[in-house]
Amino acid sequence: MQEAKRAVVLFSGGQDSTTCLYWALNQGYASVHAVGFDYGQRHRIELEQARIIADRAGVSYAVLPLPTLAAIGDSALVGPGDVGQTDRAGLPSSFVPGRNLLFLTAAAAYAYKRGATVLVGGMCETDYSGYPDCRRATLDALQQAIELGMEYPIEIVTPLMYLSKKETVELAYSLPGCWEALAESHTCYEGVRPGCGRCPACVLRAKGFAEAGLTDPALAGT
Repeated sequence: MQEAKRAVVLFSGGQDSTTCLYWALNQGYASVHAVGFDYGQRHRIELEQARIIADRAGVSYAVLPLPTLAAIGDSALVGPGDVGQTDRAGLPSSFVPGRNLLFLTAAAAYAYKRGATVLVGGMCETDYSGYPDCRRATLDALQQAIELGMEYPIEIVTPLMYLSKKETVELAYSLPGCWEALAESHTCYEGVRPGCGRCPACVLRAKGFAEAGLTDPALAGT
């Protein structure tokens, strides 16, 4: 039963993780915690917005430092470069190798210490940038590895996995409190609020709201 489970939401303060946070709050879990990651991202403003949203939702929010990703570099999200380009493997230059793998492993350790057995993430295979660490097959393999490595039951739940951006917007609209929280969410890779309107993240977000026929709450006052 959900009432007996505790959940940890991987929370960046973006559109998708905000939707996942409010989705988790409406699932009847015994408790919900939010955890973010400071990995030297150029759009660090997301950490500030995440705290605002977490406070609004009444959930605890912790930021875990993961400087390894910035030290490795070679990604437009943790260094100079055009986030609209592709890398030598044909992936978006915004791809940070191993990011979600590290995030989920760190979140699992965080969950272990708090007796939580559910990790909720906004990874999605549909209508996204094609990151290999967002695929369900990747997460299934990682879940098994984490359970074996910690001898602890962990379930990685991805409510948005097979939704389009339009469907994600519609889900957010249906969740109590989520729509208002989206006004504080941050998506832009350039760290501009409410968004530069040009980077891939901004374009994809705008596409979802347009297809849903709804105005982005983050833009409502502009």
